[in-house]
Amino acid sequence: MDAPPGHAAGTATGPFPGQVRTPPDATAQLPAVAAAPAGPTERPGPPERSEQSEQTEQAPAPAKPGRDRYLDLLRAVALVRVVFFHLFGWAWLTVLFPSMGVMFALAGSLMARSLSRPAGSVIRSRLRRLLPPMWAFSLVVVPVMFALSWKPVRDEGLWWFLKLGCYLFPIGSPPYPEESGSAGGWLELTWADQAVGPLWYIRAYLWFVIASPLLLRAFRRLPWVTLLAPLALTAVIGTGLVTVPGMIGESLTDFAVFGGCWVLGFAHNDGLLKEIPRYLAVSSAAIVMGFGLWWASGHLTEEGWNLDEIPLAQATWSLGFCAILLVYAPSWRKLPGKLAGWDSLVTLANNRAVTIYLWHNILLMAGAQIVNQMWNIPWFGDTFDTYIEHAYDGLILIVIWPLIGLAILSFGWVEDVAAKRRPRLWPNGADKRRTQDA
Repeated sequence: MDAPPGHAAGTATGPFPGQVRTPPDATAQLPAVAAAPAGPTERPGPPERSEQSEQTEQAPAPAKPGRDRYLDLLRAVALVRVVFFHLFGWAWLTVLFPSMGVMFALAGSLMARSLSRPAGSVIRSRLRRLLPPMWAFSLVVVPVMFALSWKPVRDEGLWWFLKLGCYLFPIGSPPYPEESGSAGGWLELTWADQAVGPLWYIRAYLWFVIASPLLLRAFRRLPWVTLLAPLALTAVIGTGLVTVPGMIGESLTDFAVFGGCWVLGFAHNDGLLKEIPRYLAVSSAAIVMGFGLWWASGHLTEEGWNLDEIPLAQATWSLGFCAILLVYAPSWRKLPGKLAGWDSLVTLANNRAVTIYLWHNILLMAGAQIVNQMWNIPWFGDTFDTYIEHAYDGLILIVIWPLIGLAILSFGWVEDVAAKRRPRLWPNGADKRRTQDA
């Protein structure tokens, strides 16, 4: 998804903002239904029972917990926003909708809900769902790096083999060549950086999952301390006051910046946010967000208001933004009104969230190459040269969605296998809706 805190959102190559696009020949480049009470009957009944037992028998069965469609909608919006940001590079999108904070808050809420079961089984289940899709991604990307003359052992020695293990279990950032491919070719020089970049989110998610049993215990003992501690940590290591180098520093910074959002998910699951008067919760969140914008205004980078580059601003703005979203969370069982028309796409995005996230950067580069070929079409390329250049990003935006669909068909089934479900090619909920209507 977005770039890790304090790191660039992506090198300006290929289809991404900051690159001058020119023709290739010019330059190189479910709800559950409660059981109703049985109606009266004229047949002689069984022997008299106590009033309490009758009330117990006639009471409706509690509804089984199902998908919260409001949270599903937020996750789908976050994924779409990530694609837009990595294509257009508009820094203001990180302010309009902080996707990474939202994703971590939603994951924290679901993790707290799952931890009603034994912690060990929950962690194993999460890792089983997370890692196989990443392995499928690595099986495609890493061999291509080697095929393009990547020789890391010669440069780094045997230590590199341990780092390569991060493609199997991402405790740190996986290695990749700084330059690979060729200028103007199908794979640009920095394609590996762009392709592997999103894996920082998998690394951060992994650490949050492993730490969640302890974090949840701490939250239920000292909720406000646990919620605000990541902000304090961000103020220390995210501002350069203290620098932690290497792999540990990267993981610790991610943990600090988004830890508040993850713990906020705990608060949402446990109902803590409902215990706070809404006006107090919203006003407090607004103050935190205001601080984030104030801090960002004094620490703008070359990318302007890109909060991904300003850790403390990202942490505070995301925490306040997510708090407001969760305070007003309606807990839908079905998408209401006109939103119901998007039900299939929201379901598909949630069932294939990891696949979409892992592959979207590579697909953006592929989309750029497809658009580039328009210049090579006889007559068309010469006639509409200027129009293609002006509409370049828009054309990629049109192409990217069919490419994401192909990725879902090609690799999405791995998510089902990882979750021990029957593999499905296009899990948009259509089968389930037909069953309910039957």
